[in-house]
Amino acid sequence: QVQLVESGGGLVQAGGSLRLACAASGLPFRIYSMGWFRQAPGKEREFVAGISRSGDRTQYAESVKGRFTISRDNFENTVYLQTSSLKPEDTAVYYCAADIQTNIVAVTTRGAEYDYWGQGTQVTVSS
Repeated sequence: QVQLVESGGGLVQAGGSLRLACAASGLPFRIYSMGWFRQAPGKEREFVAGISRSGDRTQYAESVKGRFTISRDNFENTVYLQTSSLKPEDTAVYYCAADIQTNIVAVTTRGAEYDYWGQGTQVTVSS
C-alpha cells in the first residue's frame, strides 16, 4: 500500500520558516519525481515545487522562487520543502505527490499527472 505522509506544518509568523517533510512508503521511491502542491481556502490547488527522480532538476512556482527549496533523500524515501520568508498568502494545506517517471530529469507541474497524494499538512502564516 502506497503512503505519502506529510509533516512539519504549523503556525508561524510572517517572515518565519518551516521545513515540511513527506515520507513515502510502499513504492519504489527512486523512480518517482516528487512534487509539492498547496490549496488555500476557496482557491484551486496549485503547484509549488517539484524535483526529478535524481534530484538534479527542480522547478518552482514564481510565487515561491527564492524562498522555498525542494530536496529529496532517496535513501530515506523522503522529500522536503524548506520554506522561508513566509507570507500570509502562503497559508494553505500543503500536499506532496508522486509521479512515476521514466525520464530521470523530468519534473511535472500538472497535478493531474501525479499518481499518489498525501493527506496534507496545514501551514498558517500570521501577519
